[in-house]
Amino acid sequence: MKGKADHIGQQIEEALQMLSTPERAVQMPRYFKTGKGEYGEGDIFYGVSVPDQRSIAKEFYKEISLQDLSEVLKSEVHEMRLTAIFILVAKYEKAKNNTEKRQLVDFYLDHLEYVNNWDIVDSSAHKILGDYAFHTGEEEILHKLSSDENMWKKRVAVIGSAWFIKNRHYELTQKLVLNNLKHPHDLMHKANGWMLREIGKKDESVMLDFLNKYYKEMPRTSLRYAIERLDEELRQDYLKGNI
Repeated sequence: MKGKADHIGQQIEEALQMLSTPERAVQMPRYFKTGKGEYGEGDIFYGVSVPDQRSIAKEFYKEISLQDLSEVLKSEVHEMRLTAIFILVAKYEKAKNNTEKRQLVDFYLDHLEYVNNWDIVDSSAHKILGDYAFHTGEEEILHKLSSDENMWKKRVAVIGSAWFIKNRHYELTQKLVLNNLKHPHDLMHKANGWMLREIGKKDESVMLDFLNKYYKEMPRTSLRYAIERLDEELRQDYLKGNI
């Protein structure tokens, strides 16, 4: 061992390996699309459940420094990166003031190249960037990511806005959805539709007003995600273009 950083990282890795199962290790690469040309190409899996990863994160988040955490987050192993993100979220949620939170936000932004699969994005974007942007008014963080060429950063932006939806602020999400409404990747279609559905849970009329303006130009997947909870008759009207 070279030092504390390697030591802590090795402890986390050993804990993950102890909780891995061969069956899950075989299934997960298919689930996260790791084949050639797919969005998760080359990702490596030990085969550890999310609850087990959360337990490991809970065990280590207090003692691990950001320098140590950086090394874990840079791992080529998917569960190492996701566990690192769970640790970062825990640190953020326990931060005592905006200065500490800003340090963790900057760490997150500096390491976004490793936040590179939908579960890693969806476990962190709203809890870190969304919360911070909402409480500080720094929405530009999300706008900037939404206009980045990288698809994962675009997803971070729109999923980050879930914190605004939680607090009944819907305008930002609608702007971010529109900014990437016709993005070519299915994972953005799903994210956009999901966030519109979340708006609908809070205020259906806001979602319907948005859909009535844009549903005919939305990708089909986005529309299906958005209207999932509507009454079947209304859902069919949207699908058939009868609104």
